[in-house]
Amino acid sequence: MMKRMAPALGFFLLVTCVLQVLVKQNIIAETLIPAPETIVKTLIELKTDYVTSFLQTLTNTLSGWILSILFGTTLAILFSLSSLLKRAILPFAVFFQTVPIIAVAPLLVIYFGFGAPTVIASSFIVSIFPIIANTLMGLESVSANQLDLFRVYRASSWQTLWKLKLPAAYSYIYSGLKISAGLSIIGSIAGEFVAGGGLGAMIDAARTQQRVDIVFGALILLSVMGLLMIGALTLSHRLLQSRRPYSTGDL
Repeated sequence: MMKRMAPALGFFLLVTCVLQVLVKQNIIAETLIPAPETIVKTLIELKTDYVTSFLQTLTNTLSGWILSILFGTTLAILFSLSSLLKRAILPFAVFFQTVPIIAVAPLLVIYFGFGAPTVIASSFIVSIFPIIANTLMGLESVSANQLDLFRVYRASSWQTLWKLKLPAAYSYIYSGLKISAGLSIIGSIAGEFVAGGGLGAMIDAARTQQRVDIVFGALILLSVMGLLMIGALTLSHRLLQSRRPYSTGDL
């Protein structure tokens, strides 16, 4: 594990040291990019605000992400079972994916009010499409020969789905979950810009105060949040792989 992370950690330390020197030598203005030392001091000074905001954003992000998994997977399964339903609803899912969330967020405030409901809805809207698209692609990737074999044994639609299509679609589903995890954080921050609360509100307030150190501190915590979510997914993937090898390796 450490051997795999060593190159990334080494590069991070190198960039941090170089940036510290460049800022302290006034080659880069600290009003544009703060020194790593300044960011660490800001994180320590405002640790209570950062922790509260981090937990608030994480809670809303996970709520929106879990909702997108539940609804997205269900819709993909229904689409795989009914081509009519797929043609009727899927274009609208594509439409919502193409509309920038920052343009939709003000409407969400009108519908759900300020606070967590708007942030969760924003996270949900942004992260649901990769779940639908990847899961549906996986369910439809089953070969005709495998489907014919299940028909020969008179398997029902649900038996075919549970014992053939879902296992075959696992790698696609896992890939969709990894994509949607990052997008759910983006959706939450966009929602917090207009609805308030969390790290998004801290970033917006720091923007008006020209406190780039606070912004960079929040960005670091958002990166940590993303790494935690991806790490949890990877751990779950490996545990599942140890019990049943749905795919040949990590995607």
